Amino acid sequence: MHGYVPTAEGIVASNPGLLSTLRVVPRSNDFVLSDGQIGLRQFTREDVPALFNSIRESLTQLSAWMVWAHPGYSIEDTQAFVLKCGSGWEKGEQYSFAIIDVHDGQFLGSVGLSAVNRMHGFANLGYWVRTRKTRHGVATSATRMAARFSFESLALNRVELLVPTANLASQRVAEKAGAKQEGLLRKRLQLNGVAHDAFVYSFVQEDFR
Repeated sequence: MHGYVPTAEGIVASNPGLLSTLRVVPRSNDFVLSDGQIGLRQFTREDVPALFNSIRESLTQLSAWMVWAHPGYSIEDTQAFVLKCGSGWEKGEQYSFAIIDVHDGQFLGSVGLSAVNRMHGFANLGYWVRTRKTRHGVATSATRMAARFSFESLALNRVELLVPTANLASQRVAEKAGAKQEGLLRKRLQLNGVAHDAFVYSFVQEDFR
C-alpha cells in the first residue's frame, strides 16, 4: 500500500511524512464556501485516506456512472487525483472541492468544475456523495454552492451538467438544485464501454440573482 495500512476505520497513513510528498495547497481552517451544514474546500494531501475509504465504500454505486470508479481503484489513484486537483486549481483548468461536514469534519464526497472554457465562459459540473451520506441533501447543496462559485469567483456565464438518462438520482439532484433541463443529447456519454443518452442541465448567472 506504499505507506498506507488497513485499520478498523479503513486505510490510514502508516507514515505521516509520506503525505508531504504530495504538493498541494496546505489545509486551511476556512472553507471556500459553506451553508452552515456542509463546507467546500480544496483537497489536500491529508484527505487521501478519507477520500480513498469513501470511494471504496461507495464503489458499487459510483462504478455505474463514474469511469474512474472501477474494481481496481487504488490508493495510488487517490494520490494521483489529489495531485491533479492542486495543479488544476493553479492552472485554472478545473476546481475540485472536498465536501465536508462542518460539525464533525467528516468527508462526505466531492463536487467540481471541469472543462473550464474561458473563451466562452462555461464549465462542466459533477458531483458524488459517499453512499452512507446520500439522501440528506448534501449533493444538492454542494451543487448550488459550486455553481455560485463559478459565477461569483470565476465570472463564468454558464455551468453545464450532463446526466445519463438512467441516472435518476443524479437527475433529482440537478433539479432540486435548480438547474434547468435543456434537452436530450443522444449517445453523449461513454460509460463502461456503452454509449448513453444524457440530459443536459444548466445554471446561468441570472439563476442566482
